[in-house]
Amino acid sequence: MNIYVGNLSYDTGDAELREAFARYGDVEEARVIQDKYTGRSRGFGFVEMPNDSEAKTAIAELNGTTLQGRTLTVNEARPRTARR
Repeated sequence: MNIYVGNLSYDTGDAELREAFARYGDVEEARVIQDKYTGRSRGFGFVEMPNDSEAKTAIAELNGTTLQGRTLTVNEARPRTARR
C-alpha cells in the first residue's frame, strides 16, 4: 500500500520517515519529495508498505502524531492522475 505523509518538517529525511513506519511493519520504500530545483524538502513524502494490514495500522497510529515538531497527516495515497 502506498501511504501519503504530509506536514513533514523540512529537516525530515528518508531515513527518519522509514524509521517512523518500520515500527508497524516492513517498509519497502520511504521517500521525502524534494523540489527539483533547490533540492529542499517539499514537506511531504510517501511510504510503500507491502502488507496492507500493517499499512492500515501505521496510518491509524501515526496520523495526528508529532514527528520532529510537526503534526503529521497520514493517509492512503490516491493514485496519480495524468497531467495536461
